[in-house]
Amino acid sequence: MTIFRKGAIACSALLLLLGSVPANATSASPAKTTIMLDDYPLSFPIEPTVINGTTMVPFRVISEALRINVVWNGAAKTITATKAVGGQSKQVTLRLNDKKAFVGGQSALLNVAPISKGGYTLVPLNFFSSQFGAQVSWDGKTHTVDIRSPREDMYTVGFYATSSFKEIRYVPAFDSVAFGWTRIDDEGRITLQGESFFWPKPAGEITPEKIVDDVTADGSSPFLMVFGTDGKGQLTKMLTDEALRTQAIDTVMKLAADNGFQGITLDFEGLGWSGDIDLAKKTTTEFVRMLSEQAKPAGLKLSLAVHPLNGAYHGYDYKALAKYADELIVMAYPYEGEKGPEPMDRVDQAIRMALKEVPKEKLVLGISFGSEKAESVNAKIGLAKRYSLKGIAIWRIGIIGEAAMKQMERTITMNS
Repeated sequence: MTIFRKGAIACSALLLLLGSVPANATSASPAKTTIMLDDYPLSFPIEPTVINGTTMVPFRVISEALRINVVWNGAAKTITATKAVGGQSKQVTLRLNDKKAFVGGQSALLNVAPISKGGYTLVPLNFFSSQFGAQVSWDGKTHTVDIRSPREDMYTVGFYATSSFKEIRYVPAFDSVAFGWTRIDDEGRITLQGESFFWPKPAGEITPEKIVDDVTADGSSPFLMVFGTDGKGQLTKMLTDEALRTQAIDTVMKLAADNGFQGITLDFEGLGWSGDIDLAKKTTTEFVRMLSEQAKPAGLKLSLAVHPLNGAYHGYDYKALAKYADELIVMAYPYEGEKGPEPMDRVDQAIRMALKEVPKEKLVLGISFGSEKAESVNAKIGLAKRYSLKGIAIWRIGIIGEAAMKQMERTITMNS
């Protein structure tokens, strides 16, 4: 990202250029202006206003969407926006009804002053967003403003399954890696054997233990992932049987401790499709509580992969689970059977529903490359950035591909 260290004259010239959309953006007809942020519409409480070719938008909405800290001084009628740009803090100050702005202490003249309308303070979109690294363009034919959010640091999780080894080179790029090497069997017991989730066999010098050790050495956090599904009632059996529940927790804790894991990820799927949904919520939360009581004193973090609240499975009490877990990974997929990129409106709805139950600092957006392509992944990442979620989780290493990794690195800062 670019660090702005311009003199007053150069800065003013730049701001004059950025302060408005092209002249042909204006129209005699009241055409509706659409604001697209990372390929998805950005909603505003009032319609954006075009004044002398400059698109004016509510500053609070655009600042929150771009993760910009904003302070409003009612007495002085000033807006002070601050964000780290290029590793350094950048500050922009605007005053209501005043064309003079201040960027890093240097004054600059705007084409249009911030105004008050309908109880909202409107600011020049292009000027405001561009100052913080966003790229803004205008399509006069469709009356669409397209914003590309700047590249930012974001917490990332990579899922590593038994068939992920061919892309093991990507593992160090993630902040944490969840290894899916154990599961709940049909009898409700933890097992290291199976067809899809099992403990890998050594291949010469390459052992599963060495892979975990290498992740730690590279500065990432290895998590032991426990997969379970309720297709045959096996999860329900374990969750409702005290002996099986205790046995599962003891086994998971021992596996994590003996193999150098720094956390545990529970991927319990299929709960609440039918039957007693309240019981599913209660027993799942109780299991997580019991595991947390052992994991936290042992220095292990606890992560939960959960179905979206607008999906088909309703056996997850987000609010209760968040009391015991360090993070909830919302698996916002597959809504349409992985026939293509997940519908943005459904993913957006899943995030908004989750935010009503869980603090954003604990929410991670799950993105599946069973559905997404290199061309679509950044739109999903854009939603995670827009809502200031903790981060993203990619299912899975092994099917990501070089093109998608390059796309992700353009919008988020991953580990080197």
